[in-house]
Amino acid sequence: MNKQLGPGAPASGEALPQASPPSAVHPVGEPPAQPRFATRRWIIVAIAVLLLAAAGGIWWSVGSDAVVRYETAPVTTGGIARGINATGTVNPELTIIVGTYVSGVIQELTCDYNTQVKRGQICARIDGRPYQSIVDQAKANLAVARAQLEKDKASLTYAKVAYERLATLVETKAVSKDAYDSAHSEYLQALAQITFDEATIQQRQAVLDAAQVNLDYTKIISPVDGTVVSRNVTIGQTVAASFQTPTLFLIATDLTKMQVDANVSESDIGGVRQGNKATFTVDAYPRRVFEGTVSQVRQSPQTVQNVVTYDVVVSVQNSDLALKPGLTAATRILTDQRSDVLRVPNQALRYVPTGNAARETAQPRIFVLRDGKATPIQVATGLDDDEFTEIAQGDLEPGDNVILGEAPSAAKGRASVPRPRL
Repeated sequence: MNKQLGPGAPASGEALPQASPPSAVHPVGEPPAQPRFATRRWIIVAIAVLLLAAAGGIWWSVGSDAVVRYETAPVTTGGIARGINATGTVNPELTIIVGTYVSGVIQELTCDYNTQVKRGQICARIDGRPYQSIVDQAKANLAVARAQLEKDKASLTYAKVAYERLATLVETKAVSKDAYDSAHSEYLQALAQITFDEATIQQRQAVLDAAQVNLDYTKIISPVDGTVVSRNVTIGQTVAASFQTPTLFLIATDLTKMQVDANVSESDIGGVRQGNKATFTVDAYPRRVFEGTVSQVRQSPQTVQNVVTYDVVVSVQNSDLALKPGLTAATRILTDQRSDVLRVPNQALRYVPTGNAARETAQPRIFVLRDGKATPIQVATGLDDDEFTEIAQGDLEPGDNVILGEAPSAAKGRASVPRPRL
């Protein structure tokens, strides 16, 4: 029995069309499948990691083959000098300050910088007319006192004659006793007046002498032989000596003998003694080293911004006049020195082999390179300076190579490579 087909159905005997395969449907929330090139990339990364690990192993093995190369220095014999450094100023041994006792106007100058002067030579002159008038007045007063003395001497002579005459007449009662007593009184007064006049003359003479001294002080003279190193006045300048004596000239007695006033700190002053040797340099002659001797350690402290220093005087010869007053000197004072002693560089006492820090001892120890190995040697040290240290006791001889430090070097013909940091 034939069933009735719906519209669009194929007729009987016709082949049905082939159905297409259903399309792939992914569940919601799942990622799509990875492409093939992603898998290849992971394989390449894995191979690269393996290659880097192999290279790191080779690098490590090469670095571990490096040996240590020691930096050494020979043990020597020589001198060691310990000293302290200080900064000072070059000055003449004796500098005379020439001032003025009186005030006035500078009328004349005969000395200037670097002038060689002799003792008693006039260097300047102050206007002396006011002081000359005072001297003239004092001389006049003295002359008056002397004239008064001569007058009173004449009066004394008359009083004496009158007194002697009345003394004769009073015995014969030719004159009264009262007249005799009056003549005697006048005679005594005349004697006293002579004494008074003599004292007045001495007083007037003293006034004249003081006026003459002030007049002489208007001449500014050099008290010593030397060289003028400073002049502080000019012609026409008024100097006032009322409250403080002004400084007109500075005269150095002998520039062939100089001294360095070095400021030594309180921490170093304990090692400085009179007679210590000293050396110093100045900026004017940077390649020249001057030598001197400590001549004085002054006890007066100098405090500047809570820093206490002491003045140490170093005497030095300056026969060629190379040193000038006021130069800044970098001074080194030798506090102790020894010659012909066994010594090693200071760096050798600070060296400790790698990995040996835990075995350090209180006694100084030096490592000596013997048969290619670092051999420790206990030593007793003595004097040291900025470069060397004296070896007082220890199994060391001149020529031994002490180790100063170490550095990696090539081994087995391969270049040394530092170990990588992990």
